[in-house]
Amino acid sequence: MIDFNNKPIFLAPLAGLTDLPFRQIAKKCGCDVSISEMISANALAFGSQKTIKMLERAEGESPYIVQFESSDAKNLAKSVEFLNACDGIEGIDLNCGCPVPKVFKQGAGSALLGDPKLLCTLIETIKKTSNKRYTSVKLRLGINESKLEDFAKDIESAGADYIVIHARTRAGGFSSEPNWQAVKNIKAKLKIPVIANGSIDELNATSVLENTGADGLMIGRGAIGKPWIFSVLKGRSEPSAAQKKELILEHFALACEFYGKHGVAMMRKHLHEYSKGCAGAPVFRTKINAEGEAKKVLELIKEFFSSQ
Repeated sequence: MIDFNNKPIFLAPLAGLTDLPFRQIAKKCGCDVSISEMISANALAFGSQKTIKMLERAEGESPYIVQFESSDAKNLAKSVEFLNACDGIEGIDLNCGCPVPKVFKQGAGSALLGDPKLLCTLIETIKKTSNKRYTSVKLRLGINESKLEDFAKDIESAGADYIVIHARTRAGGFSSEPNWQAVKNIKAKLKIPVIANGSIDELNATSVLENTGADGLMIGRGAIGKPWIFSVLKGRSEPSAAQKKELILEHFALACEFYGKHGVAMMRKHLHEYSKGCAGAPVFRTKINAEGEAKKVLELIKEFFSSQ
């Protein structure tokens, strides 16, 4: 169960980044709610084994939410029915914020913001089909301009138990100034919890909560390379260099266990982020990019992060 009374901090779903190994690390660092990478409902409906593996959660990973992207109510219903037989899943989230052209062209992700009727139909489909506790939606404010305020109440009426708002439009990408006033306006209209998202870090988290009245926060890119942001936001001190090294080594071990021989490749992007701002980072990145053997990469990690 999600405790909305205590301003929970969610880990945002990021394709290719917030996989099971990283979610385990985020949970260890104090993340309250974890979410799967964005899952194609169409792929799951047709039995994709790769997609099924993406649904896996770690032991103790709770509350755990699965996020779907879809513009097809029939395939979405099939995928929800598949999840009904899966234990350990607390809720199902509909992605209505992904700006990626491939997803947008299919009428899914942020494209749904231009079709509120279909968006609400998809929410209703999840709500009536699912046996999970929560039905939720992750949204942006609009496609080219802020429009969400106009139909936020319809989303609530369709059956959403809470919503997550990335405080930018699709056109705003990931770098424009977040529109927290719009989030505040939407929050004032709704009875369900509202979670704020969009470039949230240690410096602005408190002010975002205060200025929007949001019931919690969702952090995505701000956690990549520093998953300890969750513990810092809960008032704990930032881990020492030695503690960070041990966490990175644990993450590497989890990735190698989960992906087998592909673990090294899957960890490279994380190691690039972990090394940001460190002395000698460019040389370290060059070395790990050229090395494919897990034992040798492990030694490179130990050597590099012991010197920081």
